[in-house]
Amino acid sequence: MSRSASLGVLLDHAQDKIALIDADGSFTYVNDASERILGYEPAELVGTNTFDYIHPDDVDAVRERFTEMIESGGYTAGSIEYRFRAADDSWVWLESRVSNVTDDALDGYVVSSRAITDRVTAERERQAVTTRLRKLSSATSDVLWMFDADWSELLFVNPAYESVFGQSIDTIDDDPAAFLDAVHPDDVPAVTEAMDCLSSGTAVDMEYRVNQANNYTTWVWVQAEPIVQDGDVARITGFVRDITDRRRRERQLSVMDNLLRHNIRNDIGVIVGNAELIEETVPEAADRAAVIRRTGTELLNSAEKQRGVIEALTGSTAVRPLDLTAVAEAAVAAVRERYPDARISLSAPESAPTCGLDELEAAVVELIENAVTHNEATQPTVAVTVSVDDAVTLTVDDDGIAIPSMESSVLTGDHEMDALYHSSGLGFWLVYWVVELSGGRSRSRPKMPAATAFR
Repeated sequence: MSRSASLGVLLDHAQDKIALIDADGSFTYVNDASERILGYEPAELVGTNTFDYIHPDDVDAVRERFTEMIESGGYTAGSIEYRFRAADDSWVWLESRVSNVTDDALDGYVVSSRAITDRVTAERERQAVTTRLRKLSSATSDVLWMFDADWSELLFVNPAYESVFGQSIDTIDDDPAAFLDAVHPDDVPAVTEAMDCLSSGTAVDMEYRVNQANNYTTWVWVQAEPIVQDGDVARITGFVRDITDRRRRERQLSVMDNLLRHNIRNDIGVIVGNAELIEETVPEAADRAAVIRRTGTELLNSAEKQRGVIEALTGSTAVRPLDLTAVAEAAVAAVRERYPDARISLSAPESAPTCGLDELEAAVVELIENAVTHNEATQPTVAVTVSVDDAVTLTVDDDGIAIPSMESSVLTGDHEMDALYHSSGLGFWLVYWVVELSGGRSRSRPKMPAATAFR
């Protein structure tokens, strides 16, 4: 077999359509891939002109590009996309690469073409969807966005992004990582951790500061969800709302709360101190003074619990990766130190990765401490268990009295907010809100004497 014949056999096995065309665009050679890609046998194309098959809307651009290349003084190569009429009269998108290198042996210019109809169709559908989304979202002040799973490509964002973040869409379109430049430097670590949570399949609900042009005084609330396909995170989508006014009101309320709490704590301290003095110096009023002292002390304890609730609600809502085993170990150690007579056991795996607020440890301490203090036994027994199945779960069991229904309804979220004054369970409200803001749920287990679990 001659060298040229061998070369022809090799070309016929190529996946791309390989053709030779002369300066006028006529086919002088076509390999067998033309039948697979276009439905033409090679002999049907040889001798015909390639420009007769190109879509009327594309032919002028292709002809101009081809002429520029072959008339160029130096070596030139490039590619172009266009539609080519197939044997069944359908249009097939081709991406063709051609150079101006030729000689007498080649009998034309080499053109290598591959079918890209699926890719072009997908890109056009994406562009159409993006255009519709931009039109639909252009009227809202909320920022709507979508990234790929590893944050390397911005798939969509609406115009509201620029006014909220103080950064152009072109900037993050060119470099998606530049999005972090619009985030307050102190909040970047929390945002980065939240991005890791989303990439691993965990939804995120958080607040942070953005917009360098406004000295990062703009607060935003972000809710984001991973989009899972075939078990893997394919894209990440979410929305952002400017909550600067709400945060300002919260700060004002927090200042007022601190002032009132400070004054109440001082005043109750005076009441408790005087009640103790009356108890010691006026025997005939000792019983009444003891009631005043105990009530005042309980009010002080409630004020401290209320402080924890306020701090949890007005603090950062940024979730971050946590090890629930480590959280449980720290909580158990803290309660053991406060109540050395209590028998507190912990059963947990070596690690239990999850995502949540930093206040999660305070919530676990509240659950364990509640089980210890509301127990009539001399040595209360409390069992803390961490398990990892479909979800990461922490359970607190004890041998004391059952949690009253008014209190347990707080944990399940069945307690109406306006009925709070009926309940003394401020600690349970702390547990409920911290777990909820961490993306989990809490519940009580009525079959046990007193048990609570959250995941």
